Amino acid sequence: MQLPARRHPEFEQASPYAYPEHLRTAVLDMPAAPGVYIFHAQGDSLPLYIGKSVNLRARVLSHLRNPEETRMLRQATHISHIRTAGEIGALLLEAQLIKQQQPLYNQKLRRNRQLCALQLRDGQPEVVHARDMDFASAPDLYGLYNSRTAALQALHELADAHTLCLGALGLDKLPAGRACFRAMIKRCQGVCCGRETLAEHAQRLQAALEGLRIATWPYAGAIALKERCNDLQQLHVVHNWCYLGSASTLPQARKLAKVAAGFDADGYKILCCPILTGQLPIVPL
Repeated sequence: MQLPARRHPEFEQASPYAYPEHLRTAVLDMPAAPGVYIFHAQGDSLPLYIGKSVNLRARVLSHLRNPEETRMLRQATHISHIRTAGEIGALLLEAQLIKQQQPLYNQKLRRNRQLCALQLRDGQPEVVHARDMDFASAPDLYGLYNSRTAALQALHELADAHTLCLGALGLDKLPAGRACFRAMIKRCQGVCCGRETLAEHAQRLQAALEGLRIATWPYAGAIALKERCNDLQQLHVVHNWCYLGSASTLPQARKLAKVAAGFDADGYKILCCPILTGQLPIVPL
């Protein structure tokens, strides 16, 4: 007699996806407009997930139709939303809420206390930390990294892309009187053995870093970015690349501008282009 094949749970067919009907009413209340949405668990003590979209209803519907998110959808008891006046406002509010509330299913945009950058000191790149200086005003900083390890890895990649010498960058020990190994395999242009001058190497390093330069805050104080969507206008208050909140009137915006603000990496990534290119009207506060 042939024995039946042994079954393993991991090979069993997945149970069919069940549409989360208990969340349907929340979708009906969602506008087809920009904003932030929040999936809540029982009691609201810990949000499950915070997201943003330029079309709230369409984005939330895409979650409900996604079998890969079944676990979160079963835990969710309701969904709330906050309208914004555009995509920039939605991005800023999403980043702020994730830092404040630490949702269970959000992995990105959480506060990073080890923020690093690269800085040239005596021609050699060093890793510097946001806890030791104000990244919003310090000149000649390059790249934003989550840790010292990530910054050094980025420097290695820069050396590979531009045939820089690891010894001259302080990343490796140079052999006495000999070219480094990378120079022998033509991955270093030979500053270590005299084929290239220190000045030439430094010039190439500077050019390689330039694309990673962190822009310093270009205003004397806080500003407000004006954003409008149909019936809603908001003034997004920003200082030192840090989002302080949104207001509907200038007096309210000026109150927000009095809050102390330090450099925020997420705010910088969201706001650098819109502010420096004049994408939105700017009001100094």
